[in-house]
Amino acid sequence: MVEQFGEFQASELYCPKCRRSQPVREKLLLVLPTGELHEYLCAKCATSLGERRVTGPAALRPAVPSRHTASRRLLKL
Repeated sequence: MVEQFGEFQASELYCPKCRRSQPVREKLLLVLPTGELHEYLCAKCATSLGERRVTGPAALRPAVPSRHTASRRLLKL
């Protein structure tokens, strides 16, 4: 059978503190060799509502250039 969905991301979850479904913010907790661990936080009260694991090599994430590299680029202009 063909896989229909790759992965899901929550946009709203039930918050027991607010006692209703609230929009969530996703926060990156850990970058591991096997993937990443994200936490869902209530957008209103910041209560932790759950977590999500993204599997795959961390090397696939785009590299952020360092300050040193960025300053070299400016000097070349």
